[in-house]
Amino acid sequence: MLKFLKIKYLVIAVIILVVLYVVKSIISPTETKFNYITAPVTKGNIEKTVLADGTISAFKQVSVGAQVSGQIKKLYVELGDEVKQGDMIAEIDDLKQNNDLKQSEASLNSLEAQRTSKKAKLVNYQLTYERQLKLVNKGVGIQSDLDSAKAELDAIKADIAALDADIVKAQVAVDTAKVNLGYTKIRSPIDGIIVAIPVDEGQTVNSVQSAPTIVKVAQLDKMTIQAQISEADVINVKKGMPVYFTILGQPNKRFDGLTLRAIEPAPDSINTESSTNASASSSTTKSAIYYNGLLDVDNPNHILRISMTAQVYIVLAEEKDVLLIPSQAIQKNLANNKAIVYLLNQQKDIEEREVVLGINNNVNVEIKSGLKEGEIVVISNTNGALLGNNARAPRVRF
Repeated sequence: MLKFLKIKYLVIAVIILVVLYVVKSIISPTETKFNYITAPVTKGNIEKTVLADGTISAFKQVSVGAQVSGQIKKLYVELGDEVKQGDMIAEIDDLKQNNDLKQSEASLNSLEAQRTSKKAKLVNYQLTYERQLKLVNKGVGIQSDLDSAKAELDAIKADIAALDADIVKAQVAVDTAKVNLGYTKIRSPIDGIIVAIPVDEGQTVNSVQSAPTIVKVAQLDKMTIQAQISEADVINVKKGMPVYFTILGQPNKRFDGLTLRAIEPAPDSINTESSTNASASSSTTKSAIYYNGLLDVDNPNHILRISMTAQVYIVLAEEKDVLLIPSQAIQKNLANNKAIVYLLNQQKDIEEREVVLGINNNVNVEIKSGLKEGEIVVISNTNGALLGNNARAPRVRF
């Protein structure tokens, strides 16, 4: 009997516990657990930039060519040599130019000799004319003899005038021959470094077909970077904007303190387009369009080299020591640079806050007002549930 009562009481106790659990579940349902990805409001620097690929070139580079044809008799420089303006670079065989000069000088000398002979005859013809003129004036001379003397005098003067013109042409030929002879001695037009020698000693160059390049001289103490700015970004870029860049060899070194010197008004493709099909090709092409932005950088140690690749950052806007939050924390954009964010307060509740935005580089965004340093903003819900527009969301469970 006692055993039966114990079982009876035990069953009643279990029933009571079940009833109590059901009642509690009805009255106080289990709250849904929410976990949020958050981030604190911090202070820092922010900048909005345009990224462009750049190519490094010498600020000044000259292709030194041959203006006369002939065989390269001697090269006086090697790659990497430093040269001064006027230094000898190469020498072309000058046999033809020397012969041309001698021939021109001989022609000039011949013409000058002829002129001297004509001048002597001019004196004689002048005297003869004057004698005939005196005789005619005295009435004892013959008019025909005077006319003949006058004709011979005029003819000799005309011959001398023609020789004078020929002498001028001969002198020009001599001067040209001297210049051509000087062209066989090729000298550097600027101070710089030899960066290319596309010819070999003993090679024959022909200046008639094209101006052959003997060497290329570049000034490497200053370099120019051509940054390819896309057509989508170029409308926001202006001359004088701050610029910095990095190179592959030193990715952690930032070359800064620079400004954008210029933006070329047309893409490089304009150099390959004819005037008749430029508009047609530009309207049908499907390739990306880039405009070159130019910036200069000092290169005293010659770290930067020709044709290096640079990662160029053109700064559109920047601020220092301002409040920042992740851009993903912006839940809703409003007018006049205002937006809605959600905060996690000390009671672990979600609060809606209106803020005024500054620079947004799609990673971080500047907060001009509406938040304080150290406050916690909600980026997203790990459960995938939307926060909604309610100012109060379910309490976070940890």
